[in-house]
Amino acid sequence: MHPCVRRRTFLTALGPLALGACGFQLRGQVSLPFQSVFVAGLPYSPFTSQLKRGIAAIGGTKLADRPADAQAVITLLNENQDRAILTVSAGGRVREQQLRYRVQFRVDGPKGHSWLAPSEVTILRDMTYDDTQVLAKEGEAQTLFREMQSDAVRQVLRRIQAIQAFSVEPDR
Repeated sequence: MHPCVRRRTFLTALGPLALGACGFQLRGQVSLPFQSVFVAGLPYSPFTSQLKRGIAAIGGTKLADRPADAQAVITLLNENQDRAILTVSAGGRVREQQLRYRVQFRVDGPKGHSWLAPSEVTILRDMTYDDTQVLAKEGEAQTLFREMQSDAVRQVLRRIQAIQAFSVEPDR
């Protein structure tokens, strides 16, 4: 076998070993540390319904109908999407925008126990802009906002999953 081929094979095999040694781990399936949760948010918010679908899809955690029936209450405090101009041309036309999606939430337990203090998930995406294609760029922005919303749901669920590792069961 040629020495270059051996070296390439060795380096290829070394990559996964190095990742494993540093503690890298694929995300895998999310499991929430609660048997039942209640999601308190705007009833017609797409984020609220997507979060509920995400929890239902996980399995092992039941969606409660009332806060009193839940082991934890996820309260959505604020949901916001906005845009900022990043660059303009010499003629003063917008060339790039930054899309921002923010969700603030907290997780409380029974008897006022706080599982997770108010937290914020912020997702940013940069997008080129062309004012001659306003409708197409608006459609692209809406698609990006939906993807950002899905990403925010996954991040919220991951943060709630992390409660399991850092908290103690509250007194009942």
